[in-house]
Amino acid sequence: MNRGVKEFHLVAEPVVREFAPGFKGNLWGYNGQSPGPTIEVVEGDKVRIFVTNNLPEMTSIHWHGQRLPSGMDGVTGLTQPGIPPGKTFVYEFMARRPGTFMYHPHTDEMVQLAMGMMGFWVTHPREKHPLIDEVDRDFCFLLNAFDIDPGSFTPKVMTMLDFNVWAWNSRVFPAIDPLVVRHMDKVRIRIGNLTMTNHPIHLHGHEFLVTGSDGGPTPIGTRTYEVTQDIAVGQMRQIEFLADEEGDWAFHCHKSHHTMNAMGHDVPTMIGVQHGELASKINKLIPDYMVMGERGMKEMSEMEMPLPDNTIPMMTGYGPFGALGMGGMFSIVKVRRGQRRDDYSDPGWFKQPPGTVAYEYPSAPPALVRSHSDH
Repeated sequence: MNRGVKEFHLVAEPVVREFAPGFKGNLWGYNGQSPGPTIEVVEGDKVRIFVTNNLPEMTSIHWHGQRLPSGMDGVTGLTQPGIPPGKTFVYEFMARRPGTFMYHPHTDEMVQLAMGMMGFWVTHPREKHPLIDEVDRDFCFLLNAFDIDPGSFTPKVMTMLDFNVWAWNSRVFPAIDPLVVRHMDKVRIRIGNLTMTNHPIHLHGHEFLVTGSDGGPTPIGTRTYEVTQDIAVGQMRQIEFLADEEGDWAFHCHKSHHTMNAMGHDVPTMIGVQHGELASKINKLIPDYMVMGERGMKEMSEMEMPLPDNTIPMMTGYGPFGALGMGGMFSIVKVRRGQRRDDYSDPGWFKQPPGTVAYEYPSAPPALVRSHSDH
């Protein structure tokens, strides 16, 4: 705080981000990280942000969703000159309305967003707001995507859709932390999308309300219970739910390829192909050759094979019942009765009560009865 003004300093610079153990990317970000730090202020605060450019090209920052003077909007060439390398610019405005917002460059967006330059901004209400409830847990993360070939470190910035790294806060499963909450907590999750495609975000075991967007809190009369919310490019959605079901609940993007890592997009489908004889012939030439995919891809999640440098298995992660076979935009909401109010530490796997786990039927199943129709 400086004479009634809240001051922040963002440094745009190259960063190294660990997506998961053994897998890093040479990105661009702010203050040594990608995404940049989350800025939190209170409605009505006067804000001053110093932005220093340590990149090799000019940049700017657009305060996505904010009400502010046009000259502070951060669009290079339209509302301001670009910030040259080595220079510092200052943005000043009042946080005029509560809500969840993002910040990102509006200079050479194709490159700078693809390199990881983005961050979150939360403006809290100054007084009790009729459309904003108090919550016990408040999470926020950004959806981002990269195209990084196995063995390389720098994203391919020309990619439009065929990304192979689908991330939350530039992390991929199994390196995304679980969202740990107490039983009966009121939970808020703020999600911003700065990828090149939409993401239907799905929560298991609970229903939620969409209580906010980039435009602010949603009117109560428009809120409906959902289990999946699609978030388009450039949108933020705020969801809230009561954590009234104990357990470990999957929380993920419902596009199946977005819950995988390091995908190859030109791999043929081998389901049903009988290539045992061919495989034996290939093994004479390539002793380590392994046939995959004739029965589906799940077996890959249980294999431990050598990988190229700086990559991660496509399907990975282990739970209490074996291989999860997931990756990318996947995490777990862990609801526990004994969790302390301010404790976000991982409580481990949920111990399912007796008689509540799906089990193998011990004999032949009952005869299948098919319905018949005269039409």
